[in-house]
Order: sequence, then structure tokens, then C-alpha cells
Amino acid sequence: MTGLSRRGLLLGGAALSLVLAPGLTLIAQARPAGRPASAAQRWGLLIDTAKCTADCTACVSACKTEMGLPDHGRPATDAQYLRKVSVGNPANGVERSVPVMCQHCAKPPCVDVCPTGASMKRADGVVLVDRHICIGCRYCMMACPYKARSFAHEAQSGQRPHNPRGKGTVEGCTLCVHRIDADRLPACVEACRAQGKGAMLFGDLHDPQSEIARALAAQPATRLRADLGLDPALRYRGI
Repeated sequence: MTGLSRRGLLLGGAALSLVLAPGLTLIAQARPAGRPASAAQRWGLLIDTAKCTADCTACVSACKTEMGLPDHGRPATDAQYLRKVSVGNPANGVERSVPVMCQHCAKPPCVDVCPTGASMKRADGVVLVDRHICIGCRYCMMACPYKARSFAHEAQSGQRPHNPRGKGTVEGCTLCVHRIDADRLPACVEACRAQGKGAMLFGDLHDPQSEIARALAAQPATRLRADLGLDPALRYRGI
């Protein structure tokens, strides 16, 4: 597959269907025609961990359903784009339940180490994996300091049109680009609003009038491993 056709697959303006082998077809849904990704936007999340309780897994469940991730009962190998981790402050005993996924870094190390260009970053900052050219080397998994990528160990079935999956490839959170490009919220954010406590705020970090930009201007937030200088698009409060 040429570089041009690869960009067309993930960044083009129409839905594409690619036949890889007899009986195996992967479908990729691209953005609507005339609406290319632009560096004028940078999509991000603000997560208020004070509103996120350990017993709420609405975001995790919504992600699995939206992206078609089956649960085989093997946490160590099942694909998981979004997980919740428990963090605590030993000085005061405060504990927080923290949703962690791909941080969609401005300087993503996964993209730097990928030998084929399968790991890529859209103009609007969303980090993706082109599974059609991923060779499963897992360099990106080792490079990611957030442990935010999964490896597909098994042949896949029941795939979603917007999330084609294949055995032997790496995958991770896409910020639900298929929803963003249709002016919808990511599935985790929508579920958090409807079933959780509204701990997630999504929007354009570059737009000073956006709700997320105004919220960050009013009260600063924390980046995970800010010391690495990767400039993640996800910000957290309460940790």
C-alpha cells in the first residue's frame, strides 16, 4: 500500500473498504467529504478525578461497546483502550480512581519508534494506528509511558465499521474520531455524562472560547508524566 493510499484510508473524505484476503474485508470510515483534519483544532479531555468514583465503570464499558472489544475474561491480553487505575497520596491518604487511555501527545513517542509509519498523528493531534501496515513489532507499546496500547492476539469477529481490527496488530484509544468527525462526543464522555458524574469534559484546546479551554484557564490541571515533555492532550484534576 502506498503512502498516498494509506493516508486516503484513514484521512480521506469517504468510507473505504479494503479486501485483504479472500473472505477478509476491513472497513474504515473516514471523515465527511470537505472536512479534513486541521491543526487549527486540538482535541483534548479534562478529567476531574474528584467526580470519578471507583465503582463507576461507565466510560470503560462504553468504550468496549463502541469499539467492539470483546471480553474473553483475560485482563492481561484482552484489548482495552480505556482502563481505570487507583492512585493515592500516602501523605494524606486521599485516593482517586483515574481513567487512563492514550494521551494523544503532541510529541508521541509511539510515532517516533514505529518502523512502518503505522503509528501516526492527525493534524488535529489525534494519535492513530493504521492496522493495515502495522507489523505487530510492538515497539510503540514499549515506547508508550502510559501503557495505553493493546495487542490483538486473536482473530477478530464482530468488528465495528469505524474500528477495523486484525490479529497481530497494535491498537488503542482513537478519541472516537468517527464521532468527533460527525460532531459527536467520544463514547466515554457521553456515557460519563449520562451514567456517571460528569467527570469528563471534551473539546478543542486551541479554541479559547471552548468549554474545556475556559475551564483550564479558570483552574489549571495536571498532565500525566509532564516531566517527559510529551504535551499530552488529556488533562487531570485532583491528582
